[in-house]
Formats: sequence, C-alpha cells, structure tokens
Amino acid sequence: MKKLLILALCSSFVLTSCVTKKQYAELEAKQKNTQNLLNTATVKLNDCLAERAVATARAKELEGRLADMKQTNSDLIQSSKELTMLTSKGATNLEKSLESLKEKDLKITRLQDALNKKDSVTLALVTSLKREVGINDPDIEINVEKGVVYISLSDKVLFKSGSYQISNRATEILGKVAKVINGKPNFEAMVEGHTDNVPYSNGLLLDNWDLSVKRATAIVRELQNLGVEPSRLVASGRADYVPLVPNDTAENRATNRRTRILVLPKIDQFYDMIEKEMKNLEAGGK
Repeated sequence: MKKLLILALCSSFVLTSCVTKKQYAELEAKQKNTQNLLNTATVKLNDCLAERAVATARAKELEGRLADMKQTNSDLIQSSKELTMLTSKGATNLEKSLESLKEKDLKITRLQDALNKKDSVTLALVTSLKREVGINDPDIEINVEKGVVYISLSDKVLFKSGSYQISNRATEILGKVAKVINGKPNFEAMVEGHTDNVPYSNGLLLDNWDLSVKRATAIVRELQNLGVEPSRLVASGRADYVPLVPNDTAENRATNRRTRILVLPKIDQFYDMIEKEMKNLEAGGK
C-alpha cells in the first residue's frame, strides 16, 4: 500500500512539472525580451545619471558666478557711495589731474610727431641711397636697422684680402654715398669695419682690431676727400666680434668681412627738434 502511494505521488509530480516545447519557447522569448528591456532601462539610467552630474556641476558653476556678480554689484554700490562722498576740494583735484593727463598726452603726441618726422626723413634717406648707390648689386645692402640707415659693403668691393687700401670700385661707390650724405646736413656717418676670425699675420698691424679700424679710417678719409665734412664722420672697428654668420666656411668668412656705413641723425639736433616741439606746445597753451 505504501509503495502504491509513493508511485502515485511521483506520477502526479512528473505530470504536473512537464510543459510542451511551445510553452518553453514562449517562456524563453519572454525572458529574452524582459532582459532586453532591462538592458535598455539600464543604459537610459546611466545616461540620466551622467546628465544629472553635468547639470549639478553646471549649477555649481552658475552659483559661483552668481556669487561673484553679487560681490561685484556690492563693490560697485560701495564705489558709487564713495564717489558721491567726494568733497568739493577732491573734485577740484580730480579735475586738475585730468587736465595734467591731457597735457601729458599732448606732449606725448608732440614727441610722436617728432619721431614720425625723423622716420620720414629716414625713409627719404633710404630712397635717396638706393637711387644713387643702386640696389641690384649683391655686394651692397641698404637697409634700416632700429631706426638707423646703414649701407653694408662687402669686403671684396672695398679692399684686397688683409689690406686696408681701398679699391677703385670703392671710390666709385663712396662717391655716390658722399653725394647723399652731403645732401643731408643734419646727418652723420659712422663707418664700422668688420673682419672674419682668421688672425691677422701681416706684421704691419697687431691684430684684427687694428685691421678693422684701419679699414674704417680709410673709408672715412675717402669720404672726407669726396667733400663730406670730417666733423660729421666717425670711424670705428669691431674686429671679428660681431659676425653675421659662423666663421666655419670660406663663404661665411667672406660674408663677415664687411664695412658698414651708418647714416644717422645728429643726436643733439634730434633733441633740439623735440625741444622745439615742446616750446611750441607751451606757447600754444598760454
């Protein structure tokens, strides 16, 4: 009897737990659909959390800006109160300060006008030099450097190697330079001699310092012979201490062997021009 009861229970369990394949497939499809919905919901949740974090950070930033704007507004209100408390004497002092600033601005304008005049003269000088000396010769360079007009002449058009005797070509070029300088009586000419770094070994001179100065004085003497007032001439030597390029090849050393003629306004006359502008300003203010 007991065995029959157990057998009946087992049969009942088996019959109730079994499902058809169709039902199983439907259940499996529902489970997959549910899982997809869960995944989609999870992605949306993560996006929402990220957007919330960005919005929170933006809100904090705006709160900070609002606090700054409130502080600025408070400072402006305080400044306004302080301005309204200015006494009549303070207002008068402020007016005087403004007048002083206007006067200084006018002086600066006058000074700028003087500088502009100098720049105009410099430009005219460059034009004259390029027209007279020529700009198509690769051994001659005419330019403006820091407000100073200079003519750079290659060593090979002026001197023989190791010599400070000027060539016939140099006399021809210097004649044109002298013509321009003589046409600008308010300018001076400073001649700079430059050498390469090869030690001078002729024996007549001590070193490259001597050679660079000798070449500069030779140019100065020739300009004097061509009619330039000696009081407007300056001779200087730089030896090999201001090279344009490294002295590591024969071509570079040839580039560094050069003479520069700087044509610049007389400093005292330039300041006289500025002083004249200042006097005009004072006379106009009276």
